[in-house]
Amino acid sequence: MKGKAAFIVGTGVGYVLGTRAGRRQFEVIKGRAKGLWESESVQSTVSSIQDRATEVAKDQGAVLKDKVTEAVKNVSSKDSSGSDQSAPAGAVDPTTTEPWSTDSGVGRS
Repeated sequence: MKGKAAFIVGTGVGYVLGTRAGRRQFEVIKGRAKGLWESESVQSTVSSIQDRATEVAKDQGAVLKDKVTEAVKNVSSKDSSGSDQSAPAGAVDPTTTEPWSTDSGVGRS
């Protein structure tokens, strides 16, 4: 019983002391990180990366617009039944064929 009490007290004291030291160290690290982030060289790099990302997004947006326009043209080239006019010779229109089943009928009464 004496050992358990000593263990619990020791754990509590270690936790409190560790937390205080940990909090101080955290504040030191936080201050250094904030100072680094606010430095002129880091902010200059961040600004140039943001500018480049904006340019790339604008360029890729134009490319995407062209691709979407082409896709819409392809879809609108289909006739009203939904079949593609450029289907290969001998192709079967799925709307005119009779459905079939893989059910073998086993177990039916």
